[in-house]
Amino acid sequence: MTEFVLVPGGWLGGWAWREVAAELRAAGHGAHPVTLTGLGDRRHLAGPQVGLSTHVEDVVAVLESEELTDAVVVGHSYGILPATGAVDRVAERTARLVHLDSVVPQDGKSLLDLLVAPQQAEEITAWVAEHGEGWRWPMPPVDQIDAIARLDGVSRADRERLARLGAPQPLGTATEPLRLTGAVLTVPATGVFCTRNGNSIARAQELHDSGDPAYMGLAARGITCFELDTGHWPMFSAPAELARVLCAAAAGHGHSLLPRRLG
Repeated sequence: MTEFVLVPGGWLGGWAWREVAAELRAAGHGAHPVTLTGLGDRRHLAGPQVGLSTHVEDVVAVLESEELTDAVVVGHSYGILPATGAVDRVAERTARLVHLDSVVPQDGKSLLDLLVAPQQAEEITAWVAEHGEGWRWPMPPVDQIDAIARLDGVSRADRERLARLGAPQPLGTATEPLRLTGAVLTVPATGVFCTRNGNSIARAQELHDSGDPAYMGLAARGITCFELDTGHWPMFSAPAELARVLCAAAAGHGHSLLPRRLG
């Protein structure tokens, strides 16, 4: 039996993992969907004081309060940043960290640092300052999300659920840099790439071979990799398949990034 801690991406709450958690429990595992401060049923706690470190504390609190000692921590999209920060804090409670169609976190970098060019980050910050009281970063309309993070395979009902339940993201969670001690590097890792969102094992290999330090670091840790033939939101578009991949990852299966090819 494996205990999975499921950290959602931006604008989402623990509700996003409903179907995946059911699949994992049906397979005999434990599932702990996390709702980060200011989102989901905790949206009443949102405010300018909420930053990335708040969300790191949220994940640590789940690991500690549930007394988990060999958890598989899954971070989807933005969720990999608080997931990584938490695992760095309590590595002894974690058996594996799973990057689900996400950026590769780096010490001293914020989500916006990793996701967009500096000019785009300034535009987002300026828009939120003018329209979001300086801290509310609303989820884009669903019909615009597809251009940012592919919705392939997501049903009309789930698109409506995204629009209905998605909450404004406190901007501090995207601008506060992640701080790591390096303890997370001792924890085995897995990457799950959603191919219809433009991510793949081949692309990760290319970045590794080009000398990208983030991907070279993952390879040095012996990261295992999987692909899902779906868009960026597999918890909605392919929950059963995602659950099977998470179970396989927990067992240590998956492809490995090859050593850097020279010449």
